[in-house]
Amino acid sequence: MPPPVKLAIIGGGPSAFYVASRLLSLLPLKDPMSPPLRVHMYDRLWAPHGLVRYGVAPDHPEVKNCTHKFDATATDPRFRFFGNVNVGSTPLHSIPHVLHLPLTSIVDDYTHLLFATGCTVPTLHPAIPPSDYCIPALSLVHWYTQHPSQPPPPALDKISHLTLIGQGNVSLDIARILLTSPSVLRQYDVPERVLKVLSRSTVKHVSIVGRRGPLEAAFTTKELREMINLPEASMIPIDPALLTPPSGVTLTRQQRRTLELLQKGSKNLPGSTPKSWSLHFYRSPVNLTPPSSASASEMANLTLAHTRLDFATSRAVPTGETSTLPTSLVVTSLGFQADPETTLFDPALRHLRSFAGRIISSEGSTLQNIYASGWAANGAKGVLASTMIDAYAVASTILSDIVPPSEVLTVTAPPLPEIGIPTDYLDALPSEIVQGIKDGMVFQYDDWKVIDAEEIRRGEALGKERERMGWDEASTFIASRTRPRSDNRVGSAR
Repeated sequence: MPPPVKLAIIGGGPSAFYVASRLLSLLPLKDPMSPPLRVHMYDRLWAPHGLVRYGVAPDHPEVKNCTHKFDATATDPRFRFFGNVNVGSTPLHSIPHVLHLPLTSIVDDYTHLLFATGCTVPTLHPAIPPSDYCIPALSLVHWYTQHPSQPPPPALDKISHLTLIGQGNVSLDIARILLTSPSVLRQYDVPERVLKVLSRSTVKHVSIVGRRGPLEAAFTTKELREMINLPEASMIPIDPALLTPPSGVTLTRQQRRTLELLQKGSKNLPGSTPKSWSLHFYRSPVNLTPPSSASASEMANLTLAHTRLDFATSRAVPTGETSTLPTSLVVTSLGFQADPETTLFDPALRHLRSFAGRIISSEGSTLQNIYASGWAANGAKGVLASTMIDAYAVASTILSDIVPPSEVLTVTAPPLPEIGIPTDYLDALPSEIVQGIKDGMVFQYDDWKVIDAEEIRRGEALGKERERMGWDEASTFIASRTRPRSDNRVGSAR
């Protein structure tokens, strides 16, 4: 039998759960050939599921169905989740209440380590840095999903025109939220405090700017179709010349459908709705000039360079022309990168150095029993399906290190005699975690399920999917109940 395995997973999003689920299923609990195994997951957020909870648009509840699988994973007695724990070399200041756990506490206590920390830092545009008139899209997403970092609400009651830089799905999510009536959004997982701000919104138009053309736009046809069918907004028609593919270019199925949707236009005629939106192709920001006065009616001026596509490189190159777009607020949605403070971060890659799931040192050597999966390993790209495929591959890599191929048996083996498994070592936790659990600073999966049920109950009372809690409310709610703190679930300190 292989030696005992104690795996620490840093991160609690989809990739982390898919790896844990796959590994636990490949090493069944009651299989006598499975090594003694523990999988402990640490997340800086108090609630699990990462982007599924704090990134998926609230009006896309079907995307969150994967949490049923994650819930099933958490029922395995070999698995434990520890939320509100930041593992790293430096404290996390963006979430004041988080418990800091030095990476050395993990390294000393586990046989294997997986980084599934994602890409949590927005990519900024060098020409238009954050200011009173320019914010990253992540700030808005974290606001309407009530992320623990608690970004301030946008002053939507002072904004008439909002410009999004970037034409990916996140941009369309934000545009759709701003152009949809709060009465429609109320049925979904949108916090009441967010609905109140949206109800005061004076946004009338949303511009969505991209440096390349419609064939290169990153949004999916599903998201585009949702924009086109918005009940209270209409799309400004696009110049037909921009929707004519270059001669000799073979379109993919998605490109063909995108052009067809854009040529058809929105369900509502232009000018027939109180709100509108527009797509601006072949434009790249070069400057943002604040308004000359503090008057709410005055707008900032966004200078846009006109571009064309270099077919040899598929990159946008400037033509030398520029134009100005008056706007109340600019929101940059240009992707994400891993946190530079993350151990083994590679500035050139903007994520961790890894190959086939294994972490690579700066000298190019493989670090034994240390792995990376999901966006932390591959960068911020792909959807849940590709995340799952990658996670399963990483789980297979970990399994190959736990049970070398030469030891894999193809026949049913008889039960092995009892050999004294070191359960104290397997179940031991870093002392900081043991104390954090006792102090109510560390959330376990049972705590989350209590909060989950209460959020759903509160939502049902309001006629909606759920009503979210923040950290203060959730921790107070858990503290008011009897927490199941049996010795074996709290764990002993090493």
